[in-house]
Amino acid sequence: MNYIDLKEQSQLEELVEKSKELPNGVLIFKHSTRCAISNMALSRFNRGWDVEQETLPVYCLDLIRYREISNKVSEQFGVQHESPQVLLIRDGKCVYTTSHNAISALDIQEQIK
Repeated sequence: MNYIDLKEQSQLEELVEKSKELPNGVLIFKHSTRCAISNMALSRFNRGWDVEQETLPVYCLDLIRYREISNKVSEQFGVQHESPQVLLIRDGKCVYTTSHNAISALDIQEQIK
């Protein structure tokens, strides 16, 4: 999986603009490197993901190192913080979110068909 690391708040602005330009938007995967559930969800997501980066860019946010950015994501898109969590951003808005064991690459792929 070829993630774009989300490490700076300025990337949020870029991400929002990209979500307006690309028909499928962009995906954010919020991941806790210290959490077994998060590691399992990320691994399962990676195994099931079958979408080209150009079709749907995937940003990965390390919640431990970049908690401030995670808080900004929750605030900006009006979603409660979860870990792990995925957010599909289209036209600058969160149009789909899920967390924990409900994270499914197939479900996300269905959202962009």
